[in-house]
Amino acid sequence: MVSGLGLVTALGTTAATTWEHLLAGKSGICLRQPFPQLPPRPMALVGEQPADLGDLLRVAVAGAIADAQLTLPLPACGVVIGSSRSFQGRWERMAQQPTWGDNPWLGALPHMGAMAAARQIQSLGPVLAPMAACATGLMAIFQGYELVRRGECDRVLVGAVEAPITPLTLTGFEQLGALATTGCYPFDPEREGLVLGEGAAVLVLESEAALAARSGPTPYGYILGAGFSADAYHRTAPDPGLGGSRLALKNCLYYSGLEPGQVGYVHAHGTGTQLNDDHEVKLIRSGFSPLPWMSSTKGATGHTLGASGAIGAAVCLLALRHGMLPPNRGDRGESIYPKLVTEPVAAELEVALCLSFGFGGQNGVMALGGDR
Repeated sequence: MVSGLGLVTALGTTAATTWEHLLAGKSGICLRQPFPQLPPRPMALVGEQPADLGDLLRVAVAGAIADAQLTLPLPACGVVIGSSRSFQGRWERMAQQPTWGDNPWLGALPHMGAMAAARQIQSLGPVLAPMAACATGLMAIFQGYELVRRGECDRVLVGAVEAPITPLTLTGFEQLGALATTGCYPFDPEREGLVLGEGAAVLVLESEAALAARSGPTPYGYILGAGFSADAYHRTAPDPGLGGSRLALKNCLYYSGLEPGQVGYVHAHGTGTQLNDDHEVKLIRSGFSPLPWMSSTKGATGHTLGASGAIGAAVCLLALRHGMLPPNRGDRGESIYPKLVTEPVAAELEVALCLSFGFGGQNGVMALGGDR
């Protein structure tokens, strides 16, 4: 079960603030030019300048621990924190200033975010640092869930973090033709592409026995199950035959013990690109009847790459707790999906799905249920 949430996005540095601003229809996306050698682009920054990954993660971890009403140290707590680009921003700066200290690269290796979180909570438990493109966040949560389910840990800190506003990342997505020029408009017929965003989401997972033993807070909900697959189709484009994504969805429902009709809401990957949004709509249309409500929050937070699945899972848990479906920010009056949430909708929600699809055909689907 999920006993605590820490959330840092361009909408706010706490879960409560992000949720409040999301329901109010606000967006953290605006036109920025943090690097003078590159043209201005819409992007979703947490502050005024591109953030360091370590700073984002530190705030999210502290928020999750406080929300779960835990006190440090937590020596037996496992840690699973992922990132698809990790400390790339530091790497790019170090490449331009090769005289930085002795062995500066050691502190910026891909797994060091997870190690930093473990040090922050003074953990002596297992530490994992998955990397699965934009499916990283869901993969990290599921790996932590498995540690609890197998009895290896009673408590695990899970999530993902991304600080992708760097010259190389912006240039790479520009070369792919994937960057939007004015904003992110998921599922709009005239959508332009994705908008990069910074963020982190950290969840505290606990066994029922561990939470009951300390008389902890009312949980947000439960991880019911998940499904993962790989397309083995293309380096960046999703499989038009939906083979991999259908398998991930099928496995998620099967291992969660769910029928499609039990799903009340889908938090879509919803990047605002032509290929992704079309792919997701085809997947949901082929897998559900009647169609569930669906929305993407990337029109408000930007696309946080590896952190996006963890942020999406956190949004699903907040929706389950508050009985409210978050709107698809960036809506301009038309949609390629008929049951898009365009304004906050009150709903007696029992099950939500979170979808993540990454480069290389990485597919992840996670089912989350409300407090039982």
